[in-house]
Amino acid sequence: MMEVTPDEMLCVCIARQVRDGDLWAQGINTPLVMAGLILARLTHAPNVRFASAIGQGITGEWAPLSVTRNEELWLGKSLMHVGFAQATAEVLPRLQPKEFFRPAQVDTLGNTNNIAIGRNWQRPRLRLPGAGGIPDVTTQYAHVYLYVPRHAPVVFRDRVDFISGLGHVPGRPHGSGPRYLVSNLGQFDWHAGRMRLISVHPGVNREEIIRKTGFHLEYADDLQTTQPPTDEELRLLREIIDPFNVRKLETLAGTARRMLLREILSAEGAL
Repeated sequence: MMEVTPDEMLCVCIARQVRDGDLWAQGINTPLVMAGLILARLTHAPNVRFASAIGQGITGEWAPLSVTRNEELWLGKSLMHVGFAQATAEVLPRLQPKEFFRPAQVDTLGNTNNIAIGRNWQRPRLRLPGAGGIPDVTTQYAHVYLYVPRHAPVVFRDRVDFISGLGHVPGRPHGSGPRYLVSNLGQFDWHAGRMRLISVHPGVNREEIIRKTGFHLEYADDLQTTQPPTDEELRLLREIIDPFNVRKLETLAGTARRMLLREILSAEGAL
């Protein structure tokens, strides 16, 4: 068995949520998700289709992950293109694709925040990238999924500072809260509207996950150990889908992230 890195475990868990014939939407900068979706297409879901915020297009094709050539797939091979407002307000709610979002904060109900850190909206401690179409689609979708590359109490909060993605709020008229979350430590679902630990990744224990979660965490009676990637899944990720390790950018920060980005740009001939 090959040694497995956290990014590979995340990608494989994402791939296992895909069913053949699904339509999955993908965000602008979510290589872990794209690698997982492509892995599913090359293994058990050959008829999966992709929608992307890049070009607001839908395609059945794929290409290896890239930093400098990412738009070629979405702009050059899409079956259709629509405007961003039309995509989030009309097309996606009608087609009901499945989608993984990466929250900066998430609470036990599945409410998420990608707006700012700090509850004074006029003077936040940190301005986040923004919610894009998340406020639109999470009020309509029934197939919201989440992923967190670095599990920590600053992400898993008793109360999010702002709600930009709607969770399992009682009385909501449409859609539902998230169905599933995967982090670098384990897998979770929502049982009776509250987040629940359902499996622990190999080499991780339940106590570590509880310690790194900023609210009381439910856990399944039949708590499992996550099935590790197969050698073939790892080969596909490393050699075919993402030979430049673009997916790893989401798991790194600071100097390590900058160094990897320079390596990728150099490998792609951009430096």
